[in-house]
Amino acid sequence: MENIQDICNQYGQIVKGKASVKQGACSVELERNLNVTIQGRPSRSALPAGITFESLDYEGSALNLGEVAVLQEELPEFVKALVNNNLIVSAIHNHWIFTNPTILYVHFQSVESPLSFAHKFAKAFQVLNH
Repeated sequence: MENIQDICNQYGQIVKGKASVKQGACSVELERNLNVTIQGRPSRSALPAGITFESLDYEGSALNLGEVAVLQEELPEFVKALVNNNLIVSAIHNHWIFTNPTILYVHFQSVESPLSFAHKFAKAFQVLNH
């Protein structure tokens, strides 16, 4: 079995993000290039887009988790892409009020090969405005 750092590096390459391992979990952060204000102030920190995996077993499956901030108008197509790729959409909600434009946060998950999850996520992420 490959080590977690090697798998993590591949995971990041698939989604075109920078991967890192911390406390046995691999995470990849991605950029959303959106102009968003909260209470009239520009915000970049309110736009997470990332995936993680942890609890990798000997058969190569792991717990895979993701969170992406999306524009309200992007929501239907993004959720459809996640579901069409057999990923579980576990939550859709707002974090902040007084945002312009309205942004929502989509959480999704699976237990499978991290590289399979990364490919599925990469395909869904393509439907978003970049």
